[in-house]
This record gives sequence, structure tokens and C-alpha cells, in this order.
Amino acid sequence: MTDTPGTAEPQHPIDGILDILKEAVEGGTPGQPTSFLDGTKADGSGNHGLLATLDGLSAAQASQDVHGTSVAGQARHTAFHMEVIVAWERDGQRGPFDWKGSFHPAQVSDNEWTELRARVRSAYEALVTFARSQKDQPVTGDLTGGLSGGVAHVTYHLGAIRQQLKAVE
Repeated sequence: MTDTPGTAEPQHPIDGILDILKEAVEGGTPGQPTSFLDGTKADGSGNHGLLATLDGLSAAQASQDVHGTSVAGQARHTAFHMEVIVAWERDGQRGPFDWKGSFHPAQVSDNEWTELRARVRSAYEALVTFARSQKDQPVTGDLTGGLSGGVAHVTYHLGAIRQQLKAVE
């Protein structure tokens, strides 16, 4: 993103990355322009972020197999990846991580779907909290690379989920 006109300080690189992650996960700010998602209308409708997309689906829809995966599997994997970024960057955990297993189970009950959506939200909030805690630290390629990779990964899976919606709605 660009620096805000009239401000003395340029935008911190972490804030710029978090702006894009916020749009991918939370959707656009109502009535404001967006970087890549369809705009959220001023009344809040038309939000195409990950959380709103998942909230619009039932457990049955989220569990439908679409070409070997499900929305629930994609959501679980996306939460897992955000959790791994924090574990990697904050805690120094280097795996091994069960990437294939992170898509399973692909089917969820109503309660499991509620819990999974809460997990996605929690993983996102933990990632944002961690990233903001690093703003007073020297900016490193490891951190900005990890966060940028996280943005790319979330947006990829958001796109995959939005394609799956064509088969489950």
C-alpha cells in the first residue's frame, strides 16, 4: 500500500502486509476501495473475505467433495498454515509439519464447522497480534517473507474456496 498523504512517517512494512492480509481474511472496509477483492458495499454487504465466505456456508456445503477436497479441508489447512507461521517466526519451531494431514478431516458436523471457523479466526488474530508485536524489532527478510508468504497462501486458498462455491451453492 502507499503512504498516507500528509503523514510524517511512511507506513511500516508490516502494516502494509497486514493491510492486504486483512482484506483477504476480513474483506474490504465497507464503502472503501479494495486492493484485489470485490468491494464491500457501504452497508457491509458483498464482503468476499475468507471469514465472511466461510460464514455463508453450512457444514454440509463445506463438507462437499469438490475435485478431491472440500471447503472445510481448505479452511482447516489455511488455519494450520497461519498457526505454523507464528510457531516458526515466534517460537522457532521448524517442523516437521503435517501439511497433507492439515486438510483432514474434509467433512465436518455442524459443531465441528463452527469450531473450525473459530479456529480460522483465532489463527488469523494470533498472526496479526504476533506481526504487530514485531514492529519495534528490526525488519528482516525472514519476517516479511514469512508474512508475505502467509498473505499469498491465504489468498490462494480463498480463491480456491471461492471456486469451490460454484459447486456447493
